[in-house]
Amino acid sequence: MQFADTLLTWYADNKRALPWRGEHDPYKIWVSEIILQQTRVQQGWDYYLRFVDAFPTVAALAAASEEDVLRLWQGLGYYTRARNLHAAALQIVTRHHGAFPDNYEEIRALKGVGDYTAAAIASIAFGLPYPAVDGNVLRVTARIFGIADDIAAPQTRNAITKRCAQLIDTRHPGHFNQAMMELGAITCLPQKPKCDECPFRHECHAALHNLTDVLPVKNNRIAKRDRFFHFFLHIYNNSVILEKRTGQDIWRNLYQFPLQETPSDTTLTDGTCIAKLREVLTHQIIHANFYAIPEKSTPAVRENQLLVSLERLGDYPMPKVMVQFLKQHSI
Repeated sequence: MQFADTLLTWYADNKRALPWRGEHDPYKIWVSEIILQQTRVQQGWDYYLRFVDAFPTVAALAAASEEDVLRLWQGLGYYTRARNLHAAALQIVTRHHGAFPDNYEEIRALKGVGDYTAAAIASIAFGLPYPAVDGNVLRVTARIFGIADDIAAPQTRNAITKRCAQLIDTRHPGHFNQAMMELGAITCLPQKPKCDECPFRHECHAALHNLTDVLPVKNNRIAKRDRFFHFFLHIYNNSVILEKRTGQDIWRNLYQFPLQETPSDTTLTDGTCIAKLREVLTHQIIHANFYAIPEKSTPAVRENQLLVSLERLGDYPMPKVMVQFLKQHSI
């Protein structure tokens, strides 16, 4: 228990004041954990507050339309998270009569919930001793215990999870998990860790052997592919055409201006190019050109398109690059 006691003492003195900290409602813990996937705390803070204000319960989220959920998520990115939240809320209502499941296996079975999120909810909301292992915990554990195996490899992650299961304070598993994550978030940083402020500075393998720039080892560098999108603003009588994205590609069920994709970087001759923007996703880099096409008569719209007044554009959930364009350019 020495490790856990040292960690929890540090956590009590150093933890940040966050809007979800101290929360025991599994629904709100779940929402915070999903928002914080691929999102910095400062960015996710306001989204969390707005989300639980709009949808204060599982039932409220399940009763909402997916479009309403996506609109509230707009700008946060990784929209699959929002769709999964909505789908899982429907699961809870239909399979669990609206009561959030209180055991690890049923939490893990929810749409979009992985090992880490299930362990975080189970430990924080229900006091179950499951270690929550995210990137912060992988880094902290690898450095302290000198684990030189690739943390991107499943076997290494499994080994670290087993070690954390041995270290976890079964009396306060939620605090233990949050403390491990907090140590990685504010002290054991990826670059320039604050070793002088770490409670394990006198026993950390990486600190003692000057290996903080070597550990953890991570070899799965994600190759990003470039995609070239051309958005067309068909403008007529203070209105434009929007189309809803379908299929299994990025931004599913979000709205955009009619789009043409080309295999390489080029400027099309249709319309006047009024903006060039760029959005970096996990596996892709989107290069977006926007073209203005004034229409002299009402433009024809396809099945997945609609003519929307400029004043109503904010009613439709859109990809970040669309939001960025509308903020920077007046139509």
